[in-house]
Formats: sequence, structure tokens, C-alpha cells
Amino acid sequence: MIITGVAICLALVVAVGFYSTRRVRGETDNFLVAGRSLGTPVVAVLLMSQVVDSNATLGSADLAASFGFWAGAAMPIGVALAVLLVGLAFAKKLRRTEIVTLPEFFASRFGRGTEVTASLLTVMSFGILLAGNLVALGFLLEFFVGISYTWAVLALIPFALAYTMAGGMFASVYTGMVQFAVLAVGSAALVVWVATGPGFSAEPGLGVGDLSQLTSAAEGAAINWATIVALGLGNLVAIDLMQRVFSAKSPEIAQRACFSAAAGILIVCVPLSLVAVAAVSIVGADAAHGPILYVLLGEYAPTWLAIVVISGLVIASLTTVSGILLSTASVLVRNVLRIGGNSGAMSADVMKATRFAMIPMAALGAVVALRVPQTGILLTLTFDLLLASIVAPFILGLYWKRGDARAVAAAVVAGISVRIGFFVLTPTIYGVDNTLLYIPNDLVGPSVDGWTTFLAAGVSFAAYILVAATTTRRTDEPATTAAPAPVSHAPATVRV
Repeated sequence: MIITGVAICLALVVAVGFYSTRRVRGETDNFLVAGRSLGTPVVAVLLMSQVVDSNATLGSADLAASFGFWAGAAMPIGVALAVLLVGLAFAKKLRRTEIVTLPEFFASRFGRGTEVTASLLTVMSFGILLAGNLVALGFLLEFFVGISYTWAVLALIPFALAYTMAGGMFASVYTGMVQFAVLAVGSAALVVWVATGPGFSAEPGLGVGDLSQLTSAAEGAAINWATIVALGLGNLVAIDLMQRVFSAKSPEIAQRACFSAAAGILIVCVPLSLVAVAAVSIVGADAAHGPILYVLLGEYAPTWLAIVVISGLVIASLTTVSGILLSTASVLVRNVLRIGGNSGAMSADVMKATRFAMIPMAALGAVVALRVPQTGILLTLTFDLLLASIVAPFILGLYWKRGDARAVAAAVVAGISVRIGFFVLTPTIYGVDNTLLYIPNDLVGPSVDGWTTFLAAGVSFAAYILVAATTTRRTDEPATTAAPAPVSHAPATVRV
């Protein structure tokens, strides 16, 4: 019964995605940034969908159930912080530039080499983020349908590719609106059901009042703070987040949407950590049967509630996957391959290339999902790597005139070397076993987990500042290679 209801919702969202093709009308500007026609509520919903998906929600719930409320709440708090910071310092400034992809900022500020570097780093990192959503959806099909995890992951990709190729940003708009309505209702109903039924309770050390989760390294404080910082700062260079900001009608709307989204993320997502902590007592030994939120919904909650919540999670993940596929494909075509050259009037061939570029990105996500079947950890790892590499050039490059491509190279090489070095030597990643790139050794133990996030970020910032302060080139000198011209468009006729 549950999976039938979810299947109906899935069919609905695919149909909505294909319907969005009518809004593209063959215009690249409509395909990439929805004609820059989106109002505050729509942009806010799209920004919230970045965290309100099965990857973040399922991962947050599992972390809360295993390590405590604050371990789970750290994820929505971190993303809300990022969206708030974008609204405070970046949304209006960047929206005024009329750029289409974030690497275009790096191109105009630092030159062609930095544009390519930033593009490749963000694309590879977002391959990990894509994998996290495929993992969560794969677990769902395995748990409720009984098909193998591998086949579940592989079966999901055609759905996401189909409607994203058809509708572009408008596919994210339409499915995002459906997702938010369903999941907001489902999350609120789940909190009410737990509060009025089984009740909120917490095992010793896991509750909201156990602040040692934020103050004691032995209780995971370093990892929890690293999660907040990695998501709060690493998300500033999230290409899908910025592409949604660029889709706003105006800089002021982009800023207001960020403020609304930050509040919405906290309101919708943080209470789910309370649910997850309570679920430990509710499901008891059954917690070993699968992800705790799926066990709670599938075996304890009313069927109607399970259908609503799980449908919302599925749609949310597909919306996130759609945004990732679109933003990464746009970056590959526009900023790496430079198909169409520097022209802002991107042709139908360029739009076609963007659609086909989604296929290798989907394949990359599938490979990582099959290799590292974790949920929230992949979300945090994505932005951890970005924080260690291009966050410093982004922030300092936007607000400080000193620094050129040499400073960027120093920040990227130093920061990413430290982060990757510790990544392959540390046996755990944010508290779970490192099954991706771990090299067994006796030099680094799990006690450094979390601290390495701060160390790598600090090294990256220090390297940029040191090189920028000791070189003479300033930003009033032209970059060596022009960025692609912004996509030209008449006053938008499409309104949402």
C-alpha cells in the first residue's frame, strides 16, 4: 500500500517535470535560469529543497538516532546558515551581475584557468552530493519494494534524467513546489503524530538537552561543529544554490528569498531530529532493520502518514537531483568546454549539449552511490571539499581587491592537499567508517575526525591571504580571459 501511494506521487512528479517543457519554449535563458522570472516564494522553496530531501533528511535522522539530537540538527542548521549568509552578503551582489553560473564569477575575477579549476572542483563535489540522494532513494526502494540496492540506484537515474532534460530549471521549479507542499504537510503531521502518540523521549546522551554533543570531543562535538561549518561555508559556492538565486526576478527578491528559506529550513527540518531521537525508543531492536526513519514510517506510523512523508522525500530528492544535473551540466558546457564560445546568445546546440552533459554526471553519481552507501555523510563531504578549496577565493575575491590566480592556486592546492591527505589517512568520515579512500596506517586515528575540516579551511584562507598580500596585481587590472557573456534575454515574459 505504501509503495503504491509513493509510485502514484512519483508518476505525478515526472508528469509535472515534462509539463514544464512548455515553459522552456526553446529559450536557453528559460532552460538555465527560468527566464530570471521567479518571485520570492518560489525561489525560497527552491532553496529549501536543497536540504529538505531524502539525502539530508534520512542522513540527519540516522545521525540523530546514532549520535544524538545535535548530530542530526547540525545538518539543517549548517545549510540554513549558508542560505542566511548568501542573503546577507552575496545574493544581491551576484544577482546584479547577470551571470548564469557561479564559475563565471571566477572567470571575470581571476581568469580562465581559475574558471576551469572552480568548475571541475564543483562538478566533482556535486557528483558526491548527487550520490547521496541516490543512496537514500536506493535504500527506500530496497526497504519497501525488496529489490536490491544496486538495481534500485540504477533504476532511479532515467526518471531524473527524463524530466530534467525536458524542463531544465522549470522542472526544478514545478517539482519543487509540489515537493514542498507534500513534505511540509508530511513533516508537520509526523511531528504531531509522535507528540500525541508515542511521545518524545530520548535515550541517555541523545537528547536536545545533552549539550555535551556540542562541548565534548568525546561526544562528537568536533564532528558536529565541523558539519555546521562545512555546510554553512562550503554551501556558499554551491552551484545549484547560486543558480536558483540567479533565477530570481531581481537582486532584492533573491535576498528576501534567502532569508525566508533559512527560516523555513530550521522550522521544517530541525524537529525531524527530535523525531529521530524519539524513534530510537519507539522502534527498539527494529532499528537494525534499516534507516530509522524508514523503519518508523514503514512499521509503526499510520499508512497514510508514511505515504505522505515518503512521497515528499522522494519528490524532494528528485528535485535536488534535477538541480544538480542541470547546474553541473551547465558548468561543464558553458565554463569547461566553452561550447558556443563567449557568446551570450547560446544556441539550440548548446542547450542540447547541456542536456547530454547530464548523462556522465548521472553516471558519476551512480558510481559513488554504489561505492559509498551513506546518506548525510556524503552531503557534508561535498561541502567539506569545497570549503577546503574555493570558498576562500570566493569570499576574499569578492570583497578584497588584492589577489589573483596565483592566490587562488595557492588556496586550492594547500587546502585540498591537507583535506585529501587527512581524508585518506583517517579511518572515519564524520563518525562513520571511511570506505571510500582510506589507506590503513598507524599515524592518524579517528580522534582527528572533524578537526581536519577546520585545519584544511584555515590553511586555504591563510594561503590565499599570504600570496595575495605579497603580490601586486589588483582586480582593477583586466582578467586574462573574459568570462562567457551573460545569456542575453528580453524582459522576461514567463512568470511563476
